[in-house]
Amino acid sequence: MPTKNNIYHLDLEYNNVPVPFVIKTMEEIDEQLGGISDQPHRHNYYTVIWPFTATGKHIIDFKEYPIQPHHIFFVNPDQVHQIITDPKPTGYVLLFTPEFLEKNSIRSDFIANLKLFQQRDESAALPINVRMRDKLKIFADQMMSAFNSMNELSLDVIGAYLKLFLIECNGHCSLSKNINTQSVEVGKTLVKSFKAIVEKQYTKWHQVKDYADELNVTPNYLNEVIKSAINISAKEFIQNRLVIEAKRLVVFTEKSSKEIGYDLGFEDPSHFSKFFKSQSGQSLQDFKKSI
Repeated sequence: MPTKNNIYHLDLEYNNVPVPFVIKTMEEIDEQLGGISDQPHRHNYYTVIWPFTATGKHIIDFKEYPIQPHHIFFVNPDQVHQIITDPKPTGYVLLFTPEFLEKNSIRSDFIANLKLFQQRDESAALPINVRMRDKLKIFADQMMSAFNSMNELSLDVIGAYLKLFLIECNGHCSLSKNINTQSVEVGKTLVKSFKAIVEKQYTKWHQVKDYADELNVTPNYLNEVIKSAINISAKEFIQNRLVIEAKRLVVFTEKSSKEIGYDLGFEDPSHFSKFFKSQSGQSLQDFKKSI
């Protein structure tokens, strides 16, 4: 029996015309795509899923999370994800491009500073309380109304309410307070810089020392700060990034294990094969078969 539904696999269109923002209800999408099994896929835009009554599972970068009512998911561009819900889900789905954010004066560093759109092992849903639901519902309803009317100012209205929506969510996703505020801020800055450099250099730099040198800190200090912030060491973060990209390449390309290893900076194919198996618990070929 096919599973419902493929709510992520949507094109950004309004009346068959490409648009930089789309908002739909999960009910609407379920009716359109009922009976179609979802497959792992990714997009070049941001995705926000707010289930009201939906249940099921959401797989993001090959890690499974439960879908629960009023637990909001925030998915980055290029993350691989798959959603499977029970019949007749209800809720909202928001899709928007980086260009839409820029056009509405929502800078890239605003999104980067939010704690919502996280990468790898940090993609659990955000639970919201009743008071927060009421406020977010007003913002989402206004976005839906503007989207359905779609006049020359609709996208401006949507951009304003989207920013309020994200700010409200972020306010309920803050880090715990710490007595040493200065230390916390320094650590947050270092973590942010480290993640950004990893994203640019992970295919070339595999050692913590490379990143520590770039950030002008010692490898031990970098490991301590990263471990304290995200519960894994800097080394594990780098390794996780490599494994996830390897899995993405398996799903979305026809490249061989040797080619994938070269793409990720491994000159010795056997070294890459051993690395992948030690990190994921299975060979690349076994992973491909499981997908």
